[in-house]
Amino acid sequence: MDDSRKDKVEQLVDYIMKWCLWQFHSRAWDREKQNEGVLTKTMQLLCEEPVDCATPADKCYWVDAMVLAKDFKETYPWLGAMDKKDIKLLMQDLKDRIDYLTITGSLNKELTDQRY
Repeated sequence: MDDSRKDKVEQLVDYIMKWCLWQFHSRAWDREKQNEGVLTKTMQLLCEEPVDCATPADKCYWVDAMVLAKDFKETYPWLGAMDKKDIKLLMQDLKDRIDYLTITGSLNKELTDQRY
């Protein structure tokens, strides 16, 4: 990943960490599903692709994604200058980074406690 895309990912991470609560579920599997659902739907909205809302969980992720996509567009005008292919790469890098920060790199032992 080049420095420009890395900087953009970190800007988006910073926004999510400051303004979103959806990434703080109490179990790792919940966080994985939530990160995947919200960030995939956000990418689809940013790329003007159809969004699947077949299940109640999909609808919940879609609502968070709608707010996030709107806020990303308003806060980061450089997104509007990106083509869809680059947005998809950026959003995958963002998902990987959020997964690391909230799941695989987290020191929170409750995430993997089977009794929790």
